[in-house]
Amino acid sequence: MIYLTLALSFIISVLVTPFVKRMAIKVGATDKPNQRKVHQKIMPRLGGLAIYISFLLGYLILRPEDPATWPLLVGATIIVMTGMIDDIRELSPKLKLLGQFTAAIVVVVWGGIQVEFINLPFGGQLEFDVWSIPFTLLWIIGVTNAINLIDGLDGLAAGVSSIALITIAGMAFIMGDTFVMITAGIVLASTLGFLVYNFHPAKIFMGDTGALFLGFVISVVSLMGFKNVTVISFIIPIIILGVPISDTLFAIIRRIVNKKPLSAPDKSHLHHCLLRLGFTHRQTVLVIYAIAAFFGITAIIFSQAKVWGAILILLLLSLLIELFAEKVGLVNENFRPLLKIARVVRASRLQATRKE
Repeated sequence: MIYLTLALSFIISVLVTPFVKRMAIKVGATDKPNQRKVHQKIMPRLGGLAIYISFLLGYLILRPEDPATWPLLVGATIIVMTGMIDDIRELSPKLKLLGQFTAAIVVVVWGGIQVEFINLPFGGQLEFDVWSIPFTLLWIIGVTNAINLIDGLDGLAAGVSSIALITIAGMAFIMGDTFVMITAGIVLASTLGFLVYNFHPAKIFMGDTGALFLGFVISVVSLMGFKNVTVISFIIPIIILGVPISDTLFAIIRRIVNKKPLSAPDKSHLHHCLLRLGFTHRQTVLVIYAIAAFFGITAIIFSQAKVWGAILILLLLSLLIELFAEKVGLVNENFRPLLKIARVVRASRLQATRKE
């Protein structure tokens, strides 16, 4: 029944997307090109509605038994409505944040999805107490916006989200978490159906409707799969979402270093940097897919490692992320501390070799 529903969600998404495309054009939910955007013509957005519709039907068919079922569904509906209004009328940042906060409150308070404590690796517990709800809300809203930020190229957000969902569903299967596995699987099937029309050259964009919906669901199911565990294990969802989280983190660092407001838009996200390096639109998307897959595989390996092995993996991963960010210029062309150190060390060794 599960596999049949997944197939049905995929097919519904494929069939519904053209209708959503026509509706988007009719209601004026279109994305116009400007200096910050890569596309050169007016494109219909609101494509996330097709993902939501196919997810909703699949979800109602299987009706997974869990206290979080209805809170997740209601929260997802609120986030989709927020995205739809923004795609049609363009909400102010404050109203958009209010919609995200409301959706998050539903799953945190009504659904009881909260990070209450974390077991420390060398004994003891870190109790969140009154900070449990604020921390969980911060995670949900943060990941929701991180997915939205990477939605800058055809098929990018949909593909990266799909890779994250594959990893989450696979690990939920290993852990025996049926609810997370089913939910992630249905969203995955629905997203892949939409990706048929969204991969380069895209015929429709998912818009905020899709980006917010995917970010919201991924943030919730990743939290459900790995909450109330050890510090090391809690890092797993962060690794799974390595692409959107690291891109968002470097965007914050970039604005601080360049002395710009945190809310200031720019064209220096990961996909912009790769395009400047000479990659084509399609190549850039595929490179980021590969990076997302690398994070997914690393998360699986990380989950099976002992404490010291996990720490070593985390240190190496952090080093690789920083080196890659410096190489492509994620902060700016001059902000390359590690590469400069490496250059100095290399020059010193070369001088020492010449003296010998």
